[in-house]
Amino acid sequence: MNKRSKLPGLLTWATLLFFYLPIILLVINSFNMSRTGGSWGGFTLKWYGQLFSAREIWHALRNTLIVAFISTAASTIIGTTAAFALHRYRGRIQDAHYFLVYTPLVVPEILLGISMLLFFVALKVNLGLTTIILAHITFCISYVAMAVLSRLQDFDLTILEAARDLGANSWTTTWSILIPVIFPGIMAGALLAFTLSIDDFVISFFVAGPGSTTLPIHIYSMIKRGSMPLINALSTILLAVTFLAILAYQIISRHNRPKED
Repeated sequence: MNKRSKLPGLLTWATLLFFYLPIILLVINSFNMSRTGGSWGGFTLKWYGQLFSAREIWHALRNTLIVAFISTAASTIIGTTAAFALHRYRGRIQDAHYFLVYTPLVVPEILLGISMLLFFVALKVNLGLTTIILAHITFCISYVAMAVLSRLQDFDLTILEAARDLGANSWTTTWSILIPVIFPGIMAGALLAFTLSIDDFVISFFVAGPGSTTLPIHIYSMIKRGSMPLINALSTILLAVTFLAILAYQIISRHNRPKED
C-alpha cells in the first residue's frame, strides 16, 4: 500500500523534472566558460557581455516587438468584432463565418507560410516587416475570436436590449456593459496573440525579407553558426523577464482579489 501511495508523487516529480531539467541546464550553461556545455569550464559572464554588444540580436528583438505589438492590436480589434458577430447574428452565413475564422487554427503553419508567401509574390509586395505583420494578424485573429467568443457564450444579449429600452444608446451599451463583461476574454486573446507572434518562426521565415529578421529567425541562424553560449544567455534573460511578468501578474491579481470578511 505504501509503494502504491508513493507512485503518483514519484510520477509527478519525474514529470516536473522532465519539463524543467532542460531549462535548468540552459540557465547553468549560460554561465559556463565552456562553449559546448558538455563539461563545466568555470563561472563566467562573458557570454552576457557578448550578447549585450551584439547589435544584430537587439535589431531582431526590436523587429519582433514591433511585429508583436502591431499584430496584437489589430488582431484584437478584428477578432473581438468577429467574435461578437458570430455570437450576435444567426443564419446560414454564420457557418461560413465560423469556417473562415477557425480555419487558421487547424491549418499547419507551413501551409499558411507558403500560401502567404505566394499571395504576396502574386501581388508583387516586397517582403519585410509589413508582410510579417499582415501574416501574423491573419492567424492571430482566430485565437482572439476564440477567447472572446468563449466569454460571450455566458453573456445574455437581452441585457443590451434592456439598456436600450431604458434610453441608452449603442455607444453607452457597448462601453458600459458589453466591453467590461468580455474584457477578460479580450485580454486573454490579446496575450495569446502577443505570445504567438513573438514565438512564431515558420510563418515569419517564409514572409520575412532583408532587414526584417525576427528574433526566432535570428536564433535559428545562430544555432546553425554554433553560437550556443549566446543563445543560452539570451534564453535565460527571456526566462527571467517571463517569470517576473508572471510574478507581477500574481501580485496584482492577489491585490485586486476581494477580501473575505
